[in-house]
Amino acid sequence: MMLQHESEEKKPQLPLLSFQVITDTHLTPSPSHAYNVNFERALQDIYAQAPSSHGIMHVGDITEHGYREEYRELLRIINKYHAYLPNIHYTLGNHDVGVGDFHVSLKQFLSYTHSPAPYYDFWLKGYHFLFLGTEEGLESFCTLSDTQLQWLEEKLQEQGDNDQHCDRHTFIFLHQPLINTVAGSSEDQSFYGVQEDEQLREILSKYPNLILFTGHTHWEMESKNTIYTDLCSPQGPVMLNVASTAYLWNDEHEPIVGSQGYYVEVYEDHIGIKGRDFLRRKWIPSAQFTIEIASGDQFIASYNVL
Repeated sequence: MMLQHESEEKKPQLPLLSFQVITDTHLTPSPSHAYNVNFERALQDIYAQAPSSHGIMHVGDITEHGYREEYRELLRIINKYHAYLPNIHYTLGNHDVGVGDFHVSLKQFLSYTHSPAPYYDFWLKGYHFLFLGTEEGLESFCTLSDTQLQWLEEKLQEQGDNDQHCDRHTFIFLHQPLINTVAGSSEDQSFYGVQEDEQLREILSKYPNLILFTGHTHWEMESKNTIYTDLCSPQGPVMLNVASTAYLWNDEHEPIVGSQGYYVEVYEDHIGIKGRDFLRRKWIPSAQFTIEIASGDQFIASYNVL
């Protein structure tokens, strides 16, 4: 048997792209509030675990009420860790614009987060990121205009027509989940909330290699259906519930103390998605998912089942 010299051993494969996904921080004006402290802990964990991260994606409900004082807390915390972390990109949540005048709340969201619009996209390391957002200040649901839905389809089609990027996964972020998909979104759980559910679902079903991250439910990652794929549409999007950094809910419909999020790593042949417990600084065994990248427009999703 020939032993391989240590210097000749195969080096660990480095990801082509790595980012984290958090949601529902619900920041308050008080620096000592548990929600604010949990957000700081999440950022500290990200720096410790992924110092070479390319970005942090926030899936909405940044604040508890959309107040200026809450956004100022966001800036205080972000500025504290700015030198150590990549850019944070934000999704619009119902708590951010559901109180008071929608246009005033939206203006504050755009100003404090430096987001270009309620919905927007960008490319990162050759991968497409799309952020969808409500266009009315509804209490819990979101509403997507025909213009936004057309924009989404055009962006997805644009990538499909690009030979260089057509076989790469697209990452989509929307605060509210589609009904009867991920944890917390069933009719009896009541934490779904896209008014144009059928129209959005139809658009997403047309395009392969989509991964949709949603928040809103706060359902812990140990719950059933943390990850969801439509068995009737095997090439449709993979959907993931991102839980919350502020506090969690369980399958018994009870609030519980906790703070969770995802670490995502993209490789040549697979995408690894790992659930993280920010309070305990541990990985969540039941929320370790792998999406195998196969030839053409196919993918295979394999994951632990509770």
